[in-house]
Order: sequence, then structure tokens, then C-alpha cells
Amino acid sequence: MLISTIRTLLAGGRVNIVSVLVQIAAVLFVIFCILPLHEYAHGLIAYKLGDPTAKNAGRLTLNPIASIDPIGALLILLFGFGYAKPVPVNPWYFKRPKFGMALVAFAGPFSNVLAAIAGGILYNLIVVIFGTMPYLLYVFLYYYIVINVSLATFNLLPIPPLDGSKILAAVLPDSVVSKMYRYQQFFMIGLMVLLFSGILDVPLSVFREAVYRFAMWIANLPFRLFGLL
Repeated sequence: MLISTIRTLLAGGRVNIVSVLVQIAAVLFVIFCILPLHEYAHGLIAYKLGDPTAKNAGRLTLNPIASIDPIGALLILLFGFGYAKPVPVNPWYFKRPKFGMALVAFAGPFSNVLAAIAGGILYNLIVVIFGTMPYLLYVFLYYYIVINVSLATFNLLPIPPLDGSKILAAVLPDSVVSKMYRYQQFFMIGLMVLLFSGILDVPLSVFREAVYRFAMWIANLPFRLFGLL
């Protein structure tokens, strides 16, 4: 993402300004159109499981103003992954609170994977119909897909308050979960340090690549079945 562009410029290298601008456009599209979908997915699953909290708070919406978190959006711009304002959820409405919360948490990253698959399908449709892909559109779709995959993998990290921690909490004792969320601010500070230091670059890239390959396999599957790819 832009952090690599910044590092290149600081090292005295050159960058393609047009590609950077298209990359920024893809990031902004994700922030204003896909992040609300991510949060809507959380709220929708919670509502389906019996929790009206998000709906009553006006958060069961695709309006980006309700979802954008400035720091989370900046992280997406710099690193390709970040977060939005969390949808309020009350797990005590669920028949099985910890399991229900895990489903609600998983819905957000899953929506990003679906968005990435949709981007892959659109890419294939354009190539099949027109026989080629305009360079700038290719750059836009590439970053759109990569950012969605990055958001999915980042939010699945088992670090509070990310979605992965809520999925992990479903199998942890309540005493451990309580301590985990009591110190979530320190976990987030540690995560920011690791991100800016680059220590997480390798494990995140491996995880991201696996999810990317899966999403593109799904996106390519119908075209391969009909012999179009």
C-alpha cells in the first residue's frame, strides 16, 4: 500500500504517480463502499440472531458516515488494512452468546472475501467480453481485491478488539476473555508498533496470499467450468 510508496520515495526511488493515484482511488472506494458493508454484515447477523441493538442505534445501514473511523481509514490508506467504527452488539440477546458473537465477528471479514471474489469476477467478465483489460482499470481492480483480502486477514487476527479475537473467545474460558478485553488498548498499541516496524509483514503476507488465492480460485471457477479461461 502507500507505506511501500513512502518507503520507496524516502530511499530515493521513483514511483508511478498515475498508479499511486489509482491506488488511492481504490482505497477510497473500499473505505466509503466496502467498510460500511463490513459493518452492515456484523449488524445484520446480530439482528438475525435476535439482537436489535445495531438496528435501534441506526447502525444497520450502508451509510459510510456511520462507519468510518479516521484512524482505521488512515491505516487502510497506509497499510491496506484497518478498521471501522464497530457496530454495537449485545451478545446476551443470543441463545449462545459466545458462539453468536463469533458468527457476528466472522461476518465482517467474510464480507470482504465476498467483495474480493466479486472484484475477481468483474475482472474476468471484462477480459472475456472485451478481450483485454485497460491498464488503469487493472490497477484499480487489483488494489480493490488486495485491500479487501488484506482487510479480511487483518481483522481475523486474534488480537482485541479485532474480529479474530471474538472468534477465538468462543473457545476460551470466560476468565481469559475478560482479561483479554481488559487490556485491549495495550494489545492495539502493540499491534501498531508491530505494523510500523514491519515485523508482521511476512506472516500477514503469507496469510493474505492464501486468502487471495482462495478468493481468485472461486472467482475463476465458473469461467473455467465454461471454458472461458
